[in-house]
Amino acid sequence: MTIVSTAGMRADRDTHFEVEQFYYEEADLLDAGRYADWLDLLADDLDYWMPTRTNRLRRQQALSVAARGEAAFYDESKESLAWRIRRFDSGMAWAEDPPSRTRHLISNVMVRHIDPAEHPGFTETDLLVRSAFLVYRNRLEREENVFAGSRTDILRRTANGLQVARRTILLDQNILLAKNISTFF
Repeated sequence: MTIVSTAGMRADRDTHFEVEQFYYEEADLLDAGRYADWLDLLADDLDYWMPTRTNRLRRQQALSVAARGEAAFYDESKESLAWRIRRFDSGMAWAEDPPSRTRHLISNVMVRHIDPAEHPGFTETDLLVRSAFLVYRNRLEREENVFAGSRTDILRRTANGLQVARRTILLDQNILLAKNISTFF
């Protein structure tokens, strides 16, 4: 019997559908402000990173995204995200009191099986997922923000379903026009 490796291969349609449904549930939890429930979708060893971007000439595009250790909007763990959420609930997070209203739109989902050679510590049952997002945020009477970008996730399959183990978020804008960034992506 020959075992065929799925490393780096596109996921089948059932897996793709499962991932899309996972993302829709995640978006629904975030839009409903159910952050504690959202945390359950995140792995304990989560790496949640949103580097800053700069405008560069075409020949310097490799330098347009900040490297690890350089400036980032988010460089978080599950524990630090949980701390942020507890702060929201305490009433001490003035940037979210009253809370924002958000709408997360997720599209262009592409799912592949992890290649363990490229992602040590992960297996072929884990998934490498790229998606596009549009997040609309409204706060108070006149504050409106629109964030567009892409996410690259590693989703880990667990006994309880999929969990986000790694998330890299790239905003399409390089200058943040919002007064704050207290929205999760």
